[in-house]
Amino acid sequence: MRTAYTSDQIRSAELALMARLPEGTLMDRAAAGLAAVCAHLLAGSRGRVYGSRTVLLIGSGDNGGDALYAGARLARRGARVEAVLAGSRTHEGGLAALRKAGGRAHPYDAARARELLADADLVMDGLVGIGGSGPLREPYGTLAELTAEAGGLVVAVDVPSGVDASSGRVEGPAVRAHLTVTFGAYKAGLLVDPGATHAGAVELVDIGLGPFLPDPEVAALTADDVADLLPRPGEESDKYRRGVVGIAAGSDRYTGAAVLSVGGAVRAGAGMVRFASSAEPVRLVRARWPEAITTVLDPSLVLKSSLDEVGRVQAWVLGPGLGTGPEAHAVARAVLSTGVPVLVDADGLTLVAKDRTLLRRAAPTVLTPHAGELSRLLGVPRERIEAGRLDHVRRAAAELGATVLLKGSTTLVAEEHRPVRVNTTGTPWLATGGTGDVLSGIAGALLAAGLTGYDAASCAAYVHGLAARTAAGGGAAGRGQAPIAALDVAQALPEALRTL
Repeated sequence: MRTAYTSDQIRSAELALMARLPEGTLMDRAAAGLAAVCAHLLAGSRGRVYGSRTVLLIGSGDNGGDALYAGARLARRGARVEAVLAGSRTHEGGLAALRKAGGRAHPYDAARARELLADADLVMDGLVGIGGSGPLREPYGTLAELTAEAGGLVVAVDVPSGVDASSGRVEGPAVRAHLTVTFGAYKAGLLVDPGATHAGAVELVDIGLGPFLPDPEVAALTADDVADLLPRPGEESDKYRRGVVGIAAGSDRYTGAAVLSVGGAVRAGAGMVRFASSAEPVRLVRARWPEAITTVLDPSLVLKSSLDEVGRVQAWVLGPGLGTGPEAHAVARAVLSTGVPVLVDADGLTLVAKDRTLLRRAAPTVLTPHAGELSRLLGVPRERIEAGRLDHVRRAAAELGATVLLKGSTTLVAEEHRPVRVNTTGTPWLATGGTGDVLSGIAGALLAAGLTGYDAASCAAYVHGLAARTAAGGGAAGRGQAPIAALDVAQALPEALRTL
């Protein structure tokens, strides 16, 4: 599992480690690792380090010192290293090392900086480290914008300048790196958008912090973690032991959501799917997924909060395409009054936002909103949620008493008193109608199989993203991928699961 930490946690660990080491050891380790990564990049792009053009953007703090010492190492290997000194002060030891190795340093000048960046093979962003918060002051903001004009690769030192290392917030100009070389441990803001987008690929350099790190604030499951958590049928398994999931979804107006959520559950390996809805969605689900046991809901029974006609289930999925009228509200109340885990999605979230009493239940509840739906649940503007996804998903889990899966470019899973889990799979092609319905079916199947809400949501997001990559083609890097439809994701689930 990849774990990530806040700036305060990292600084505390650094102080504890530095107390046991000679002065300057930590910076030397960081600079050595940074230089090694940059040398590898230069050798890959130019075929050699010697003669390459490297530009260092240097701020006032230790982040600038890391970059200067790394630049000195590259200069000793024959690189032409130029440093732009943008801070009110400069790390003296690092600057002396750069000059001694043959590198050159220049006071900040916007026109000169633009020229240097345009000709650079590699740019090292050493302006602001993990202590930075809020908008970049000048001239850092201008330099961050100028990195977009750089002719070569942009490498951020520890964290891209302008990105809050703890939360991933970006308030104003920020460096967009091709690669971030981070020291000691992953920073939470490197894994969560918008910070993750600015960080690019992230490479960790071990400087010895491990024994001094506390419990993480953020974690990301790996393929091995998901493989260990996913339920596997044994020799004595039957469809009931594997998990029976009930799905209350779809309406005469929104029929596709029913087909897609049932498809997600079937293809994710549910032992049995019991689908309940009005007549038209039932007809279409029967035609597309004959494996599902279907029930046309009797409105008079639903209004009495009774779902006995559906049969026994071990978890429910509620909401995709359900509608938000009185009958849909009655279905929601009936499902949420059961004593089994319930996943609430789409229209179900709208109903819950209007009537929070629906969430007064003892059994586990998983909510799967996108930012707009979470905005309605919390009464917070959508743009604030997008800007601070980590803070708001934590708040939602605490206020709503549920596991919350916040969908988006970075999918987050939060549960009170647990690290927020960041999903690392997926593709931009997932941004199409209906893919969330498939996700709800996957998660519902895992809930019915006995996973906790926290694990079911986390594994479902991972597998969903993996299936989307499989359906789109082109591999994890995304090159060569093609558009996909939601049903393609459901169909690709068995192949994705085989890789785990």
